[in-house]
Amino acid sequence: MKKISVALTALAMAFAAASASAKCDKGEVVAKLSHVTGGSTHPKVVGSNRLAERVNKEMNGKLCIEVYPNSTLFGDSKELEALLVGDVQLLAPSLSKFGSYTPKLGVFDLPFIFVDIDQAIRFTNSPEGKKLLKSMEGVGFVGLGYWMSGMKYFSANKPLILPTDAKGLKFRVQTSDVAKAMIAAMGASPQPMAFAEVYGALQTG
Repeated sequence: MKKISVALTALAMAFAAASASAKCDKGEVVAKLSHVTGGSTHPKVVGSNRLAERVNKEMNGKLCIEVYPNSTLFGDSKELEALLVGDVQLLAPSLSKFGSYTPKLGVFDLPFIFVDIDQAIRFTNSPEGKKLLKSMEGVGFVGLGYWMSGMKYFSANKPLILPTDAKGLKFRVQTSDVAKAMIAAMGASPQPMAFAEVYGALQTG
């Protein structure tokens, strides 16, 4: 059962200036980029590493990006706060995390709002999509752009053909009221959980 909603992230930065770090050369301005995704092939992992490589090469010693993947610097619940206080300078968070700062971005959690990923991309490139991205500026964030992580899917240990097939199951969700309401409407149990905890939770049931 495919949920035609989109997993979007906003590459965001705070207004605070970056501080120096030991991993970059002395004299360089350091920007720490934190995200919660592991592995080597996920778009967020590949994109973050390529961004750092390009900036570190083209800025020629003036600016250096350090990438901290897989919640090694900050996890789901702490990264936005860390961005606001300047402990990290760049994030690629799910838009669900901005709910307590700018509820307008919760529209992306609505199920079946987009027909396919192409329609989602057209919307994020539209004036309306760009206006939504700017809605976070009033609370101290600057949205640099939308980062597509693919469509959202349900995964389970049984076939999911109809919404009723999900009844009684537990589904990991982000801390989004919209996502929790959607799971509950199917008779399933939403389990808000940090991304780094998902694999362990699946193993233990």
